[in-house]
Amino acid sequence: MEIIIIGCGKVGNTLAEELTAEHHNVTVIDQSASRLQDRCEDLDVKQVVGNGSSIATLTSAGVAHADVLIAVTNSDELNLLCCLVAKNLGNCHTVARVRNPIYNKEVDLIQKSLGISMIINPELTAANAIARLLRFPSAIKIDTFAKGKIELLKFRIQPEFRLDGCSIVELTSRIKCEWLICGVERGEAAYIPNGDFRLHDGDLVSIMATPTNAAAFFKTIGLTTNQVKNCMIVGGATTAVYLARQLLDMRIRVTIIEQSRERCDELAELFPEANIIHGDGTTKQLLMEEGLQNAESFVSLTNLDEENILMSLFAAKNSSAKVVTKINRMSFMDVVDDFDLGSIIHPKYITSDTILQYTRATQNSIGSNVETLYHILDNKAEALEFSIKENSPVIGIALKDLKLKNNLLICSINREGKVIIPRGSDSLQVGDSVVIVSTQRLLRDISDILA
Repeated sequence: MEIIIIGCGKVGNTLAEELTAEHHNVTVIDQSASRLQDRCEDLDVKQVVGNGSSIATLTSAGVAHADVLIAVTNSDELNLLCCLVAKNLGNCHTVARVRNPIYNKEVDLIQKSLGISMIINPELTAANAIARLLRFPSAIKIDTFAKGKIELLKFRIQPEFRLDGCSIVELTSRIKCEWLICGVERGEAAYIPNGDFRLHDGDLVSIMATPTNAAAFFKTIGLTTNQVKNCMIVGGATTAVYLARQLLDMRIRVTIIEQSRERCDELAELFPEANIIHGDGTTKQLLMEEGLQNAESFVSLTNLDEENILMSLFAAKNSSAKVVTKINRMSFMDVVDDFDLGSIIHPKYITSDTILQYTRATQNSIGSNVETLYHILDNKAEALEFSIKENSPVIGIALKDLKLKNNLLICSINREGKVIIPRGSDSLQVGDSVVIVSTQRLLRDISDILA
């Protein structure tokens, strides 16, 4: 497809990398020639210097023939304007990043009024992901499918679980509820296991289950499943606003530590029931004075990765809190992985997954549509949700009789609101939504799972 990206910041650059890897023709527009040169030098993309809302700039970028235009500048208003101008110049799908909480309740109206195909909000999506983790703190990561009816939860096997050397078949006989192990990370390797696969202490395991069955699974192996009672957040920017609102609705006590006095005043007005502290969250004494030892969760949300990493390490060492760390840059993740940072949130990758899901859904999907997409298992695999439509070649065939590609697993079926963890005798029907986990990349249609 012909795709135009407006804005070559962190998210724009990540999108350019991901979309070129999926063999799309990508054009990147930015007002800074040096930023384009620095960030797109190693990418096979067309570079256009200019204002993305300018008719001349968009025409030069080929908007008349574009399939999708994605506006991810730092200005919500500019992103919306870019999409509006593009819709009038061509016939492309338009995607706008809109982050300001002021627009949150108006998103549907804005989208409909301006004819925008999709509005994305990385900060809100990141806050949703963090809130899920604090509801279920035993998990390192939680991805949702079928509108929250089923979840993919990652956890680390500890010696006290007594699962070292246990095969998946043996574990299935011990835990009598509907669940499925979809992936295992061991060191640098990632596996999509069969029943004979044996688990070991230290493995990162991803299971698929409904929230109720996930709670039963974790309780059986000895992990606590109750949501946290309080949360300490460092950094009071947009993500913290979205997160605090959700946590307070969940009746979780919230403390926010923020350096800016002016921002503290704004937060105090927004959340009179929260504890707003003016101070530097990287100061150990302040964290201890504000009750870090008794915190059940600690979330570092400043704009500096280094600060977030150091604060999370300190919190992990000096409390038993569930730790969540926001990291934007991926350059040193192989080093960061060795640290105890709890659950790591990458807002720009949340955004790119959402847009990749959308671009695949617009391509040649006759028998199905991509409903949801996540990169999982340390980015070595994908978890995708497809909706099954008429004329799909997989309809009505027992799963055991389907000739599937290697390293691919059908994990769940949602049929009229009922979640099924599939067995070999089950089959897919029109109207189902099905979750696939695979190390095979670029799956765009359910038929792509066939060998």
